[in-house]
Amino acid sequence: MKICDKGLAIIKKYEGFYNRPYLCPALIYTIGYGHVLYPEQARLPLAERKAYSLKAEHNRVWSKEEINDLLVKDIARFERGVTMLFPVSYQFTQGMFSALCSFAFNGGVGLLQRSSVRSALLRGDKAMAGESLLKYNRGGGKVLNGLVKRRQDEYNLLMT
Repeated sequence: MKICDKGLAIIKKYEGFYNRPYLCPALIYTIGYGHVLYPEQARLPLAERKAYSLKAEHNRVWSKEEINDLLVKDIARFERGVTMLFPVSYQFTQGMFSALCSFAFNGGVGLLQRSSVRSALLRGDKAMAGESLLKYNRGGGKVLNGLVKRRQDEYNLLMT
């Protein structure tokens, strides 16, 4: 299964387009539509992330083509990740799969794996999965208005 246009639109809307690297609210260097430049930085404790150095070759203006290539590769990786976390026989709706891809794109496949969202879906409780999804609204230890809105859009897509 592939992410639908609505799911891709959620990712683009909330990740935003950046052609220069920046530190996201979770203090991770990011480019394009939420592409993490250094996955190892994300594994550091929050207090140590800001000290991580941006490499000279990444400190530049990136082309739209480079950023779109990153997005295509990232989306494919998260589609595979979501698929692997559920039994082969699991019956996703298109909205459910796309919402989970957006959620994983934002928080990581590991977060989805250990989330109450996934647990509820595996139990067949879509309503509880939706309620749980809305609770994942923090970045850098703080409730972020953008995440509150994103989770609501993901919730709406999940429930379709």
